[in-house]
Amino acid sequence: MLKQVQQTARKTALEAGALLRQNFTQPHQIMLKGRHDPVTESDFQSQNLIIQRLSETFPTYRFLAEEAGAPDSALGGSDGCWIIDPLDGTVNFAHGFPMFAVSIACQWQGAVVYGVVYDPMREELFEAIQGQGAWLNHQPIHVSHHRELDQALLATGFPYNVVEHLEATMLRFQRLVAQAQGVRRPGSAAIDLCYLAAGRFDGFWEENLKPWDTAAAVLIVQEAGGQVSTFDGLPHDLNSDTVVASNSLLHTQILAALKI
Repeated sequence: MLKQVQQTARKTALEAGALLRQNFTQPHQIMLKGRHDPVTESDFQSQNLIIQRLSETFPTYRFLAEEAGAPDSALGGSDGCWIIDPLDGTVNFAHGFPMFAVSIACQWQGAVVYGVVYDPMREELFEAIQGQGAWLNHQPIHVSHHRELDQALLATGFPYNVVEHLEATMLRFQRLVAQAQGVRRPGSAAIDLCYLAAGRFDGFWEENLKPWDTAAAVLIVQEAGGQVSTFDGLPHDLNSDTVVASNSLLHTQILAALKI
């Protein structure tokens, strides 16, 4: 089953990514779901393509997809569920900033067993299978070995409702900017987490993420040897409001900086 899941999801991610790459330089139809939360025609085109392709091979699986309005009750069932972000980094895409990705995860009996994140602009395909490792373009990847925050390059993102929690968000940001060697904010949580898995970043934190933002990439981090938790240090799951990911060696230091 896992082999078929991997082959189907990988092929689908590549196809959806090609669609986004083709649409990237074209005029966009931009709508707002919230003040800082846009959606484009490409989000819907990519999502429709993904659901159609996956349904052809796995007709009984449920879907939890960002633009489908599917309920969270789709998670945790006894059979299969696809968790999809058809365009992670929509703000970037809409502004012509080439940092975005397709994210597809397969959940089976309550656990994410496969995840793929495809960056079509760099043609980088990150994937992981539960218990079998993580890869970038078929080559094994592993998290970094930095042990001190002043040697670490971190990544973060701001939630769409950041203005409602601005003081706390900026306090955490300020603390880690002061302690780390550098902090980046690329604008795609899925790519941030995959860069962590590949050793390009040493840590990551963000709040108010959704299951489709994290499902595939968190598995990739874990299978690459990283650690993932909530801001409180509790085990992270798909319904967690906060996420901290690291190379494991820096996790305690990052958690301490985030505590307010």
